[in-house]
Amino acid sequence: MSIRLKRRGLITNRRGLLLGGGAGLMVSSVGFPFRALAADRLVVADPGGPFEPAFSAAFYRPFEEAHGVQIVNIAREHQPTSHVQAIVETGNYQWDVVTVTQADQVLLGERDLLEPLDWDGEHMDDIMPEARTDVWMGTDVYATILAYRSDVFGDEGPQSWADFWDVDRFPGRRALRRSPIDTLEIALLADGVAPDELYPLDIDRALDKLDQIREHVDIWWTGGAQTSQLLESGEVDMLPTWNGRAQTVIDAGGAVAIQWNQGLYSIEGWAIPKGAPTADLGREFIKFCADPERQAAFTDELAYGPTNPRAYDFISEERARELPTAPGIIERLILADQDWWGEHREEADERFNVWLLT
Repeated sequence: MSIRLKRRGLITNRRGLLLGGGAGLMVSSVGFPFRALAADRLVVADPGGPFEPAFSAAFYRPFEEAHGVQIVNIAREHQPTSHVQAIVETGNYQWDVVTVTQADQVLLGERDLLEPLDWDGEHMDDIMPEARTDVWMGTDVYATILAYRSDVFGDEGPQSWADFWDVDRFPGRRALRRSPIDTLEIALLADGVAPDELYPLDIDRALDKLDQIREHVDIWWTGGAQTSQLLESGEVDMLPTWNGRAQTVIDAGGAVAIQWNQGLYSIEGWAIPKGAPTADLGREFIKFCADPERQAAFTDELAYGPTNPRAYDFISEERARELPTAPGIIERLILADQDWWGEHREEADERFNVWLLT
């Protein structure tokens, strides 16, 4: 990793200061009482929304039936890193297991805030290498893709991010994410940077390229649900969004298409806060989530790719064509470099926000 903290609790930079300050605020504002954890009960924190029924069908209820353990799920906030730090530093274990992104686990792992996992056991060796660390197992893969209205462009839709910038060949209303994450990469790809030369990101070049499209961006979106609404209503004709958000519109009969070329994929998965009294049970739950049949069941509910390739033995060909890790799709995608983001997130945020305001 690019940043190492020598002692837990030592704030070494502004990024650490922000995370540490957030943890203090989280404890004082949430104020959860300490609870005694029973061995037959596991509290898991997930992103909520459509993830809750998907995780329930694929993982929670089957684990309860197989192990006689009650799963209690809680919808976590969008960025759970401060809450995880608060849990560990106060010993107030409101969560036994939590979903975190690839980038979050880099940050939390560097601060020694996560339990080591047990990688021995059935199915664990099958997990894709990108979804494996000592303290985290990726469960689902999502991709930032170019989605567009098929009733506007028909079979001649945009094929690349360069096409997104080409307002003459592809006129129409556009939206971009109000965040440097993915947006900087998209701009560089549009400017001709090769995928294998994308990182380290050239922020200056990316912002220069964004200057070229800025006046044609009608909406700067801030949430996934917003992108689904924009596509469904036809308020915009094209935008980058997460593939699952576009797929929900397609599944509902919306005239929307997904362009996988140059999509950026990342991974979300399970981790255990350091020192959790139920860590052993949490490790067993995470192993259970590596089962290919269980991961296949998850894709029935949400169009995110499994991290166990064997899951495709249990997924229909029709559904596989909608998933980021399917053969023929994953090769067209680019893995976002979370180590780069772990080191440069603060700088990228500051520079992007200044650019937006000037």
